[in-house]
Amino acid sequence: MIWLKEYSTISSLARHFRALLRSCSRNSALEIGQKLHATAITTGLLTLSFPNSFLRNTILHMYAACGVSLSARKLFDEIPQAYKDTVDWTALMNCFNRSDLQNETLGLFIDMRKLGVLVDDVTMVSVFSACSKLGNGRFGSQCHACMIKLAFGYSVKACNSTMDMYVKCGLIHESTRIFHEMMNERNIVSWTVRLEGAVKWEGLESARLVFDEMPERNEVAWTIMIVAYVENGSLLEAFALLKEMIFGHGLGLNFVTICSLLSACTQLGDVTMGRWIHVYALKMMDEEINVVVATALIDMYSKCGRVNSALRVFKMMPLRNVIMWNAMLNGLAMHGMGGMVLDMFDQMVKEVQPDDVTFTAILSACSHSGLIDEGRHFFYNLELMYGIRPSIEHYACIVDLLGRAGHLEEAEAIVRQMPMQPNAMVLGSLLGSCSFHNKLKLGEGLMQELLHLYPQNTEYHILLSNMYASEGNHDRADSLRGVLKVKGIRKVPGLSFIQLGGKVHQFFAGDNNYTQVKGNEMVKI
Repeated sequence: MIWLKEYSTISSLARHFRALLRSCSRNSALEIGQKLHATAITTGLLTLSFPNSFLRNTILHMYAACGVSLSARKLFDEIPQAYKDTVDWTALMNCFNRSDLQNETLGLFIDMRKLGVLVDDVTMVSVFSACSKLGNGRFGSQCHACMIKLAFGYSVKACNSTMDMYVKCGLIHESTRIFHEMMNERNIVSWTVRLEGAVKWEGLESARLVFDEMPERNEVAWTIMIVAYVENGSLLEAFALLKEMIFGHGLGLNFVTICSLLSACTQLGDVTMGRWIHVYALKMMDEEINVVVATALIDMYSKCGRVNSALRVFKMMPLRNVIMWNAMLNGLAMHGMGGMVLDMFDQMVKEVQPDDVTFTAILSACSHSGLIDEGRHFFYNLELMYGIRPSIEHYACIVDLLGRAGHLEEAEAIVRQMPMQPNAMVLGSLLGSCSFHNKLKLGEGLMQELLHLYPQNTEYHILLSNMYASEGNHDRADSLRGVLKVKGIRKVPGLSFIQLGGKVHQFFAGDNNYTQVKGNEMVKI
C-alpha cells in the first residue's frame, strides 16, 4: 500500500509538471521551462518517474518548441526507444530545421526508416522543408517516392510541401506535375506555391496566367505578383495590382510584404513606389514603424540617392539595432559622407556593439572620402580595439583606400600579408589603382594573378591595355585586345536605366550606337 501511495504521488507530480511544461512550450517560456527541468532533476522526480509517465518527452517538446536543439537532442537520446513516438521524432526534426541543422533532420528521418518508426504527413513536411533549404532535390525526390509508398499522396499538406521543395530545387516540371495531379484537392497554399514557381522559373507571362486562374488569393500571392512586376520594370502593372489588392479586395500589406516591395524598389532604384510604401507603412503602423521596415526604408532611400530621407527615417526611430546602424552608415558611405560616418560611429558605440559589417562601411567611407589616416587607424586596430578579425571585405576596402591615395607599396604589402588568398575584389582594386597612377610594372604582375584566377574576365585586359596605351606602347595595347578577340571574349557593355511613363527601359552602349533591350531582342536606336 505504501508503494502504491508513493507511486500515485509521483504520478500526480509528473502530470502536474507535464501541464506546466506544455504551457512553457506554447508560450516559448524557455527560462521557466529550464527551472522546471532543473527541479525535476534535483527532486529526483525525473529519475523516480517511470518512462510511461512521459515526463522526459514533455521536456523534449519544451526545448524543441524553444529552439534549443542541443538540449532537445540530449533528452531525445535519454528516452528509451519504446517510449518515443512519431510526434517526438518530428518535434526534434522541426527544432533542427529552425536551427538551420537540416542535415541532422535528414539523418533523423533515415534513422526513423531504419528503426521502423511510423511516419506521418507532418514528418514528411519537415523532411521536405529541410531538402528545400539545402537545395537537395535528389534526396527530396527519394522522399517523394517514400511518401507515395506510405500512401501520403492524398495529404494536401504533404503535397504542398513536396511542390515547394521542387520549386526551391529548380525542378519546376516535377512541381507542376504534382499540382495537376492534385486537381480538386488544391488549396490556396497549393496555388501560391505554383505561382512562386512560375515567377521564378517560367517567366512573368506564365505567372500572370496562374495568378488570374487562382480561385482565391491571399496577401502572399498578391505580393509575389507585384514584386515580380516591379523587378521586371513593369511599374504601371505593379501599381495597378497594388491598387486592386488594397482598394478592390480590402487586403493590407504586412511587414513581410512591405519589406519585399521595398527590396524590389531598391534593386530597381524606384524611389516613387518606395515613397508610396513609406506613406502606407506610416498610416498602417500609426506612425510607429517597425525596426525591420525602417531598415528597409533606410536602405531603399540611400541606394536611390535620397540620403537625407534615409537620415530622417533613422533619426525618428526610438530604438535602433546594429543592422539599422549599418544600413545608415553604408548609405552615408556610398554618398561620400565620410566625416558624418565617423561622427555617427562615435554615437553608435554608445547604443550598440559594432560588428564586421560596421567596419566595412567605415573603411568604405574613408576610401570614398579620402580619409587616409582615419582608415589606417580603424584597419590596423580592428582586432586589437574591437575584437574583430579583418575579413576579405576589410582588406578590399583598405587596399582601395591606399590605392586611391597613391600608397601602392603599402597597399601591395597588405595584400601579400593577407592570411587568406586575395580575390578579384582585392586584386582588381589594386590593379585599378595601378592604372590610375600609371604603375605599369606592378599592374603587369597583378594582371597575371587575375588572369590565372579569372581567365574569362575582360575588365583586367582592358585596364592593362589602357595602361600600355597611356605609356605610348600601342603595340602591346592592341596585342592584349587581340587576345580577347581570338578567344571570342567580349567586353560586357555598360547598362543604363531610364523610367518613362511608368515603364523602366534598359539601354546599353555599343561601339557607335545605343541599343535598347526589349525582352530578349536588342533594337538599335
